[in-house]
Amino acid sequence: MLPSLRQLQYLKLLAEHGSFSRAAEAAHVSQPALSSGVQELERVLGAPVVERTRGNVQLTAVGAEAVKRAEDILARTEDLVEAARNAGKPLSGRFRIGVIPTIAPFLLPAKLPGVKAAYPALKLFIREDLTPRLIAALKAGQLDAAVIALPYAASGIDHARIGDDEILAAAPIGHRLAVPGAIQPGSLKSEDLILLEDGHCLRDQALAAFDIEAPKGDDVFAATSLHTLVQMVSSGLGISFLPQMAVRAGLADDPGVVIRPISAIAPRREIVVAWRTGSSRAGEARLLAAAMQLD
Repeated sequence: MLPSLRQLQYLKLLAEHGSFSRAAEAAHVSQPALSSGVQELERVLGAPVVERTRGNVQLTAVGAEAVKRAEDILARTEDLVEAARNAGKPLSGRFRIGVIPTIAPFLLPAKLPGVKAAYPALKLFIREDLTPRLIAALKAGQLDAAVIALPYAASGIDHARIGDDEILAAAPIGHRLAVPGAIQPGSLKSEDLILLEDGHCLRDQALAAFDIEAPKGDDVFAATSLHTLVQMVSSGLGISFLPQMAVRAGLADDPGVVIRPISAIAPRREIVVAWRTGSSRAGEARLLAAAMQLD
């Protein structure tokens, strides 16, 4: 015997919600029905997948491995259904896409109207989040594609290029580096910097370009967004980095902020549309990348 898709779905929901009652509610079945499905899965596998204690559900080692494999199986099954429904009709119906916060506010308003005009039957569901969580969602089948910035190491992910985005320096007016010309890497020290909080890939990409470590200590300010970062630079707290697409969108139009290029060989990040390797919607992700090309 083999596990059924329904049994695998029950286990996945149980892992997500940590409760038989909440998992049953999410599956739109009764709690006894879900419990029975999980027990049948255990009989098929020949091993328990959960440890049942009062008010708590804990996956066993077999259960954790089963969930990991179930996520891939269910994601591929959903791909199959979507591909069948939209056969011959690329970029139509539901398409779930993630976008990182340092791209979403600047790329989407400029490009989505054209995408919608080219593919009027497309129903986009957009999620903004940090790169690691978007990659995890791709692999779990919760997203069809994601707009991220490279370099970023991730196995099991393919991508199509949208374009390059130069990384620029933002300095307070009157600062010693707020003068005409490019800022040289050797002129910046970690104590000069204010950055996005840890987890934003732009932070790591900018620091790598200068080959310097991030500032350390409890008193170091870390911004949650590029908008906050610009305000802090304008207040004279230090120097930071901004993507060119944000500057072009007017984010740095602040009288207290001066934008400067970085060295003769300007650091850049590559903007791509990424998808899970083997996804049946890879062709549509490529079409989306082509429709969102940077100028």
